[in-house]
Amino acid sequence: MVRFLCRRLLLMIPLIIGITFISFSAMSLVPGNFLTGLAMNPQISPQVIRQMQAEFGLNEPLLRRYLNWLWQAIHLNLGVSLQYRVGVITLIESRALNTLILSVSSMVFTWLLAIPLGVVVAVKQNSILDRVLSSMAFLGMSIPAFFLAFLALDFAVWVNKPWLPVGGTFSPDYANLGPWSKLADRVDHLILPVLVLGVAGMASLMRLMRSQILEIKRADFVRTARAKGLPESLVIGKHVLRNALNPFVTMAGYALADLLSGAALIEAVMNLQGLGLLLLNAVQSLDVPLVMGSVLMGTVLLLVGNLLADLALVAVDPRVDFGSLASQ
Repeated sequence: MVRFLCRRLLLMIPLIIGITFISFSAMSLVPGNFLTGLAMNPQISPQVIRQMQAEFGLNEPLLRRYLNWLWQAIHLNLGVSLQYRVGVITLIESRALNTLILSVSSMVFTWLLAIPLGVVVAVKQNSILDRVLSSMAFLGMSIPAFFLAFLALDFAVWVNKPWLPVGGTFSPDYANLGPWSKLADRVDHLILPVLVLGVAGMASLMRLMRSQILEIKRADFVRTARAKGLPESLVIGKHVLRNALNPFVTMAGYALADLLSGAALIEAVMNLQGLGLLLLNAVQSLDVPLVMGSVLMGTVLLLVGNLLADLALVAVDPRVDFGSLASQ
């Protein structure tokens, strides 16, 4: 296990460098930069623009700018946002909690419904319940999440209830509320985005669970369990479901990266102050330090999540060991 961990951690280094360099190069290929809009302002002199270019290092070659950024990142300094004039780490920390709450809530909601429904439609294959839920799953997969967000906002306006607010992360008077009132306010503002993200992700997870159950039900060890006279509920719960959860263990690791970008469009539509909306605004304004800090965070989360998923897969599946993972 120690050898496996060391190998994976060492492999992360070139991956992080490669991904960040490609992202940095892509941002540099975009016409203009953060100061392009300011240069069109007649009240700002060209001399001020040149001074700002020198201050931000925008007039240096691409490779030198990337190496300077990489050297600072190694020392846990992601620079200062050009748009907000605040440290990138400070900005990310200020939005991380909102995205964490939204992502974890939607993930728990989605999985608690998708996995049992997938088991039900697989056990009741070709029944009316299977056809109805499968049709709803196909409908959920075909509707874009941002369109669902618009429909949810229209529904909130039509209902016009205080417990179903129209967008936002919390109420304007949130700071003056008591602890329980703050919790209730957070929950009220999470209802719509969690439902939207849940419906968007539930359909594919339910279909995946259904296909997994149907495939494993035909396995030899399941036939053997039935031949021993075990109840069908025990066969499904102990033998089939346990093996069907392996892909979901892997998917849980990738969910860490979704903390950054998975809900970006939903945050933009519903005006949620999270990391996704922060990254979207940074890309639009060509705020290179903020974009690179977000990309670095997303890359690290993805690699760490993948590593944790592999460790969890070894723990839950006796057929998988560190030797087989290392050979992949």
